Amino acid sequence: MNLSKTLIYDGSFNGFLTAVFIAFDEKINVADIQKNDKGQNVLFSETETIFTNVEKAKRVWNGIRNKNYNAITNIYFAFLSEEDGVELLLYTYIQKLMAANRGQSVDYSDGVTLRIGQLSRSVGREKHRMEGFVRFQLTKDNIYFANIEPDFDVLPLISRHFRNRYADQQWLIYDAKRGYGIYYDLQGVEIISLDLNEIHFNRTRKSKVFTEGEYDYQELWNNYFKSTHIKSRINRKLHRQHVPKRYWRYLSEKKEAV
Repeated sequence: MNLSKTLIYDGSFNGFLTAVFIAFDEKINVADIQKNDKGQNVLFSETETIFTNVEKAKRVWNGIRNKNYNAITNIYFAFLSEEDGVELLLYTYIQKLMAANRGQSVDYSDGVTLRIGQLSRSVGREKHRMEGFVRFQLTKDNIYFANIEPDFDVLPLISRHFRNRYADQQWLIYDAKRGYGIYYDLQGVEIISLDLNEIHFNRTRKSKVFTEGEYDYQELWNNYFKSTHIKSRINRKLHRQHVPKRYWRYLSEKKEAV
């Protein structure tokens, strides 16, 4: 019996692309592709650990781009969705892509292609929401801090937006759900990990981490927010569609609502 293989990688996007390269190069019958911290035994399948190789990852990236430039965004965004089984879904998608003629239009009637597109759009919507819903608070270290818990791993996607918008300030956006953040030190952005005793979000109880002036500004913003409301025109259903309730505890203007 010709056993298939489950490829185990380090969880990074470059690690996944390396696994794709190895699978193509060695003509492996792939049963699954799994992160090393979530590896599960697959019946009638042996495992192989893949070590990330940036050069091999680049070759896959360039190969996909040469076939279909728009597919790059779909693949990366779908990967960041973290959906269970997304790696095998993406591998199947890449197989179909590489087998197609160059410039051939995308077949959205295909179930795999359709699902990748859906995941990509969902991650894209979350990216835009995070760019609008992040609320910074000034710490006593003169760093603007914000923590978020997005549905998908969008920190890599919002880094450029905040670097361009707040280029003259030190800031840190921390993903409390995934345990890492992006920190801008006026020179560049780096990925960091923090040992937080508590998750800081906008609330009525003050934290010693932030400056007193920060709470004064929040109070001004809250008063402005309330003064611009016209009660007779409030449409709560529409409001929740544009500002989902799961984001409220990180919005200073919603401090009294959570």
